[in-house]
Amino acid sequence: MPEAAPAPRPEVDAYVGLGANLGDAAAQVRQALVWLDELPGTRVRAASRLWRSAPLQADGPDYCNAVARLATTLTAPALLAALQALEARAGRERPYRNAPRTLDLDLLLYGEARIDSPTLTVPHPRLGQRAFVLVPLAELAPERVPPAALRAVASQRIQPWG
Repeated sequence: MPEAAPAPRPEVDAYVGLGANLGDAAAQVRQALVWLDELPGTRVRAASRLWRSAPLQADGPDYCNAVARLATTLTAPALLAALQALEARAGRERPYRNAPRTLDLDLLLYGEARIDSPTLTVPHPRLGQRAFVLVPLAELAPERVPPAALRAVASQRIQPWG
């Protein structure tokens, strides 16, 4: 008797932060959304509008940021590996912490999972400290962003792109 195929993994809603501030940052973020939609077992369900934010460090141009809501059957570690591969595809280099970048993809939320491993922390550990993540996330999933969190980052400069 042939072995039954394993049951497919259920889809999980995952939220990914996108950012870029080198080259044509907006085009790079838009291209990343296309690449995300092409990942195996993954589709982009929604994307926030593009936002402009100041870099965390004084050097470098403003960032173009967005958040995407994905439906994925990838595990969280597999999704993280795929995001890092897309960063490399975009020419991402990591010369120092918070360096300007061609593309930055952060796994913010993975369903309701809480993960704390040497390579992955979900929810993202600095999620609540960054307007450039909270504002676009609130656009897609207002229930995931408490009003107090938005008030806490209200002094950080963020505005619609373009």
